[in-house]
Amino acid sequence: MCNNYHYFEYLINILSNSYICTNRTVKTRYFIYLSYRGTSYHGWQIQSNSMTVQKVLDEAFSTILNEHINTLGAGRTDTGVHALFFCAHFDSNFPDIASDRDILFRINRYLPKDISVTGIRKVLPDANARFSAVSRTYKYYISKIKDPFLDDSSWFLYGDIDLNLMNQASELLLNYSDFTSFSKLHSGSKTNLCRIYSAGWEEKNNQLIFTVKADRFLRNMVRALVGTMVEIGSGKMDLMQFEEVIRAKDRCRAGMSAPAKGLFLVNIEYPEEIFV
Repeated sequence: MCNNYHYFEYLINILSNSYICTNRTVKTRYFIYLSYRGTSYHGWQIQSNSMTVQKVLDEAFSTILNEHINTLGAGRTDTGVHALFFCAHFDSNFPDIASDRDILFRINRYLPKDISVTGIRKVLPDANARFSAVSRTYKYYISKIKDPFLDDSSWFLYGDIDLNLMNQASELLLNYSDFTSFSKLHSGSKTNLCRIYSAGWEEKNNQLIFTVKADRFLRNMVRALVGTMVEIGSGKMDLMQFEEVIRAKDRCRAGMSAPAKGLFLVNIEYPEEIFV
């Protein structure tokens, strides 16, 4: 009787261990690159009762791969903001999606016309689309003429704007690291410190283009910077006052936020060693 009991216990242990092994699937992590026009979306991040890019993307990948996919983006873009380049990561049971060109075609065929996945790369298990990024670059577009084809992708401003003064203001940004004055109030951010690597304005084809690169950005930061620098270019604020605004660490001291429709995320850089 005793021998039978131990044999029965032995079988249970074998079956239990087999069950655990078959259910502990080692997943593969992927980075996906995409671009999207943000006009119809309430930003990137999933929100209740709102259409977001993340929600649409998760549904597409879950359907095509026939498994639950939850993407994590490199950051959150606000309602109406566009992305020429965006990155997110997800984990999948499939060991090598990146080499299957048909997957990319099927995903894009499923997605709406204003979202496009441009690439998929296998990465290390601890690679993170948000925290592994070493820099991000944004561009903001201001149109000097009324153009119906640019209405959803630029801010139309009438009148003369001094680009030289705005570039001097851009250079001043490199001297500071605390950008509380340009952060959305009550954003929940743990720190308002950012390192701006480069910033500047240029004029091209009746458009004024602001390009800024930093290690990270605060919520609403680029739009607040643009709105404030437009005041400088319009003669409503001088450079000394601009520095006072930065040092004040008070959002109420800065200018209004420029409209979301002119803002584009254009690049995110990652260390090459995270890619498989």
